[in-house]
Amino acid sequence: MRTKVIAGNWKMNNNIAATKSLINELAPLVADANCEVVICPPFVNLPTAVEACKGTNIGIGAQNCHFEKSGAFTGEIAAVMLTDVGIGYTLTGHSERRTYFGDTDETVGKRTKTAVEANLNTILCVGETLEQREQGITNEICALQTKIALGDISADEMTKIIIAYEPVWAIGTGKTATAEQAEEVCAFIREVVCEIYDENVANSVRILYGGSMNAANAAELLSKPNIDGGLIGGASLKAADFAAIVAAAK
Repeated sequence: MRTKVIAGNWKMNNNIAATKSLINELAPLVADANCEVVICPPFVNLPTAVEACKGTNIGIGAQNCHFEKSGAFTGEIAAVMLTDVGIGYTLTGHSERRTYFGDTDETVGKRTKTAVEANLNTILCVGETLEQREQGITNEICALQTKIALGDISADEMTKIIIAYEPVWAIGTGKTATAEQAEEVCAFIREVVCEIYDENVANSVRILYGGSMNAANAAELLSKPNIDGGLIGGASLKAADFAAIVAAAK
């Protein structure tokens, strides 16, 4: 059985005081979770989050990392800098990074490799735009992004990889893929992993759904056999809503 993962991507929200407050409210609500619970605050709030989560079952993730360990990369954060402050997870390839900040399939692959080498549990995001879905090339896009991102990842390193299918058209729009649509693509991504590696790796990797999952639709989405959790955006900013999704993972 694959342990489910519910990860909250706070994006560019919450100051230090709000970070402490939200964690203090959330921690008792998810204390009995039988899934991995992760939150990904903005970079400047990560040390605060690490301290606030001590003694809880909440893991802390970053929203991105660079592919070099150091150097002239103004504004970037290295994976080893994250582990140095106690971070255990990171996102790579989020669609907002690809859309607004120039991340390509190739740089996502490099970031993913570096994150894994730094011993970070890496949530690799893949997914199609609305135009690509309407063109009927969802599978091709997801396969391409997955294959390039995992190009330098060994079978052994796949134990550090979590894949998040996030249809771009369902992020922050209130639109959600139906449970059947989400299951179909997550199952296809698992087939791609099997093609790259083998059946054992494919059956072990956790694949999350990341498109406007909320307290109302989480149970249906999480009941599907190939959906192993959720990458949660807006709903992760409200403790009760996020806790309800964690509860649905049971």
